[in-house]
Amino acid sequence: MAEVNLTIDGRTYPVACDDGQERRLMQLGSYVDQRMREASVAGSTNKVQAMMLASLMLADEVFDMNEKLMQAREAIQNTPAPEVGSKIEYQGLSPNDEQNVINLIGQMASKVEKLTARVQRKSA
Repeated sequence: MAEVNLTIDGRTYPVACDDGQERRLMQLGSYVDQRMREASVAGSTNKVQAMMLASLMLADEVFDMNEKLMQAREAIQNTPAPEVGSKIEYQGLSPNDEQNVINLIGQMASKVEKLTARVQRKSA
């Protein structure tokens, strides 16, 4: 279990998190701190009121995202499925992309040959 120190509105809070989640938690703390500063600028006269305004701002963002998610789900559900007999035909790569693929394969083959030679030298 890891621990991260978050600074929000000038105060440091130690917060435990799963290993590997430290960066994400730091990002979240920074985001909350930003919202607290915005709430303070908006005219909050005390810390409790600023925290309440910041909470409302964050809740508003969550509600907006949920509404957009619901609209996206509805749009997906209302999109007609492709016809059963329809086929998607592969049109191939553009000449430029095809040349890039050929070049990459050549580079990989060269690296494999070098690695093979190196392994053979070491085993000899």
